[in-house]
Amino acid sequence: MFHHRGKSRTYFHNLKLASALSFVAGIVNITGVLSVNVLTTNVTGHFAFFSEEILLNRYRTAFVYLLFILCFLLGSFTSSFIIEFLSKRKKIRPHLIPLLIEILLISLIGLSGFKQVNLQLTPNMVAFILLFAMGIQNSLVTRVSQSVVRTTHLTGLFTDLGIEFSQIFFIKEELKYQQLKKNIFLKLSIILCFFCGCVIGGWLYQIFYIKVLLFASGALLFTIWYDKILYRYYFFKRKLR
Repeated sequence: MFHHRGKSRTYFHNLKLASALSFVAGIVNITGVLSVNVLTTNVTGHFAFFSEEILLNRYRTAFVYLLFILCFLLGSFTSSFIIEFLSKRKKIRPHLIPLLIEILLISLIGLSGFKQVNLQLTPNMVAFILLFAMGIQNSLVTRVSQSVVRTTHLTGLFTDLGIEFSQIFFIKEELKYQQLKKNIFLKLSIILCFFCGCVIGGWLYQIFYIKVLLFASGALLFTIWYDKILYRYYFFKRKLR
């Protein structure tokens, strides 16, 4: 999912990547809404709220919404910077450090739900950290998939999906038609996994509250482990031929 780049990257690499990380984004999204009443996987709504607060002369609240936007931007910048820096050093997998940072941040918020940890975070601090983490994820996935996959918000996906559904009625060439069907299925998979993450995350939140984010961290760790095992399997399989 993460190792393959350029021509070696296939449709199924992107499909697995999209399914796993959009599910995680769904969990983070619903947890942010239920715990601190903030959307933590995108910034579109925050721009609207930021503008509204400026018009109402509530500049302090407007500044908070501006920080929400900047945290997502900073997360995206950090992820891309690390990948760019590490891509020139072949001993380290470029995607691994941003993923570990995301896992650490999400786990930090999840652990704050335990009284024994005694980690007191304000609602805004929780939102800042989750937005930063989702900025990291979205940038990482975009870089790895070469802009084919985005997992943290659905507005662009639904736009692309509408365009591609309309193209079905006009494409006559079989090869282009099959590619279009694959693109549609990929986007539907992202939407479905994001939705499942929201539903399952919401259900688990009723039991575990903000600690549900530890399940999201576990899903990310499993994704790293699965990718590593699969890569080694195919590596040794090619070596034995």
